[in-house]
Amino acid sequence: MAGLLRRAAAMAAPIGLVSIMASPAKAAGSEINAADTAWMIVATALVLMMTIPGLALFYSGMVRKKNVLATMAQSLAAVALISILWVAFGYSLCFVGDGPWIGTLDRWFLAGMTMDSINPAAKTIPEALFMLYQMTFAIITVALVAGSVADRMRFSAYLLFSVAWFIFVYIPLAHWVWGGGFLNSMGVLDFAGGLVVHLSAGTGGLVAAKVMGRRHGYGTENLSPFDLSLAVMGTGLLWVGWFGFNGGSAGAANSHAVMAIIATHLAACAGALTWGAIEWSTRRKPSVLGMISGAVAGLGTITPASGFVAPWHGIVIGIIAGAVCYWACTWLKHRFNYDDSLDVFGVHGIGGLTGTLLAGVFATSAIGGTAGLFEGHPQQLLIQVYGVAVTFVWSAGVSFILLKLVGLFVPLRVSREHELEGLDISQHGEALQ
Repeated sequence: MAGLLRRAAAMAAPIGLVSIMASPAKAAGSEINAADTAWMIVATALVLMMTIPGLALFYSGMVRKKNVLATMAQSLAAVALISILWVAFGYSLCFVGDGPWIGTLDRWFLAGMTMDSINPAAKTIPEALFMLYQMTFAIITVALVAGSVADRMRFSAYLLFSVAWFIFVYIPLAHWVWGGGFLNSMGVLDFAGGLVVHLSAGTGGLVAAKVMGRRHGYGTENLSPFDLSLAVMGTGLLWVGWFGFNGGSAGAANSHAVMAIIATHLAACAGALTWGAIEWSTRRKPSVLGMISGAVAGLGTITPASGFVAPWHGIVIGIIAGAVCYWACTWLKHRFNYDDSLDVFGVHGIGGLTGTLLAGVFATSAIGGTAGLFEGHPQQLLIQVYGVAVTFVWSAGVSFILLKLVGLFVPLRVSREHELEGLDISQHGEALQ
């Protein structure tokens, strides 16, 4: 996604990023390209597929049978809810205007958007398509948070928290990093969402898990997944969808998109093999859950770096992702005794953090236009550290405040009886037979 912005910045050269992030219009000298438009339509569909059915299957396959439908409902609700909010004001606040902190409401309910208008961040595709593509990122980010509080969050509280979190966490971060905000102006690298998507969602999920407390029976009862075959199918859909997630962030049908896709695929492969190998060496058997977790860890970790590194870097980053995220989901989780139900922080939060830092290490100027530590630009790593710190502090602090505010209106958590009965019945009046 940042690839769209950096592509526009490269064309604008000396005038700087802030000046090119003016209000969308039909820019002089720009022309909508049919090939770029076709690819971005496909990429948009792929990223939407990551939430439904991808994330819905991935998450629901890892909860107990009595919570499968409720878990799917959270992903479905995120799609419906965030799509409307994005059109209403989310897109405009993120990508219209050049303020360092937030955008404008000039595109409120897409006001003024025409068949021929473009956004300066994506000059070869219709602005409506750019808006739609960015919408899919907002959707899956909000949906990811739910995994940390699976099995215990009240559906009404989830809806309220999702709306508030989207407004006060996702929108500012997306503008700061991708929409011409202060982090983008500083040169923070986040090609497709290591900060905006993964670290923010993982941090928000961690805070929610701590605020709501552990599930009944956590650590003493068997909370094993209901049907890992669903999770495996979800992983496959996420994996393929990630080609649109990272490849589409190039904003065009070009070699930059292809390089990002190759790095993405290799990181997923390396992550799955690394996690499986660690389990094999420590537990004598590589679990299916471990291998799919490693694949998703590799995908999340390569995301911020995918458009800035060479394909072989994807393998290295995937290996690091598999090892670091395994550590976070085992030792770190037990050390601090928090119940992150589906390891959103351990996989996405830690993965996004790690990948953002590694982008500052491996960034290759010949590919992404920016040199990293290994090419003699150590300042880039410091910039990445700053971006991580800002994202973590903002996501954690605002998420905590929002949870407390939502709790004033509706209980965050279902009752003990309803939790034991299952959220499918207590929240939706339905259940798998």
